[in-house]
Amino acid sequence: MKLRLGLPKGSLQEATFQLFKQAGYNISANSRSYFPAVNDPELEILLMRAQEIPRYVSEGVLDAGISGLDWIMENDANVVEIADMVYSKSTSNPIKLVIAVAENSDINEVADLEGKRIATELVNVTNKYLKNHGVNAIIEYSWGATEVKVPHLVDAIAEITETGNSLAANKLRVISTILVSSTKLHANPKAWQDPWKKEKLQNLSVLLLGALKARTKVGLKMNMPEASLETILNILPSMKQPTVSKLVDGTWVALETILDEIQARDLIPALKAAGAQDIIEYPLSKVIP
Repeated sequence: MKLRLGLPKGSLQEATFQLFKQAGYNISANSRSYFPAVNDPELEILLMRAQEIPRYVSEGVLDAGISGLDWIMENDANVVEIADMVYSKSTSNPIKLVIAVAENSDINEVADLEGKRIATELVNVTNKYLKNHGVNAIIEYSWGATEVKVPHLVDAIAEITETGNSLAANKLRVISTILVSSTKLHANPKAWQDPWKKEKLQNLSVLLLGALKARTKVGLKMNMPEASLETILNILPSMKQPTVSKLVDGTWVALETILDEIQARDLIPALKAAGAQDIIEYPLSKVIP
């Protein structure tokens, strides 16, 4: 039996492949391949546009897929959300669907969009958002280069942004956020009811989420005189309790812990000053709570 899984081709492809590799799945595909190889005979992977994946999952063509919440909503897809995986093409942050106008526009809030023309790839989501705010606007599908259409072709755009840099570069300002979206591992409801497929997807979810969690963590190992242990424990944060073991020299102990990577920079000098020696910082591939 195989699980048919849709993965995004294009801007999110490399980030997705890297995440799967960290989780233990090596995926290889050439630039023209839509059926990449993977080192798991129980997986059949198809590459396609992220915009299309939720529809094919909803219709049962795919058992499961990875795509953004924005595209799940745009397709009004009937899917089971298995895992929320916060990663995108260049950061580890959620993306936003925002409404933006020209810097010098007299449009300052959603109500000002009444009767205006808006370009977007997410027509259904944008239309629903405006209707919920009692606004009637002309919403047209954008085939790309959406930012450059303001103000000469349209009054506003509804655009996905990750960092905001592209909007700023095109002299646009945000007047409203429609939704905050992250990447979702989602499944067809019928596939989710299949015991084998459900277990396969749950195991995949554990590994992918463990890989994501590990990206912000590091491990620390160190040796110290036992007399310094209490002082160092008071300095050191830990996910739970550090592992402490005695060395051959009975007056020394070894300590190992996991902490946020950003903490290590300031902690290591403090640990050294408190008596720790032979301090080793190492990366993690997966952290499974």
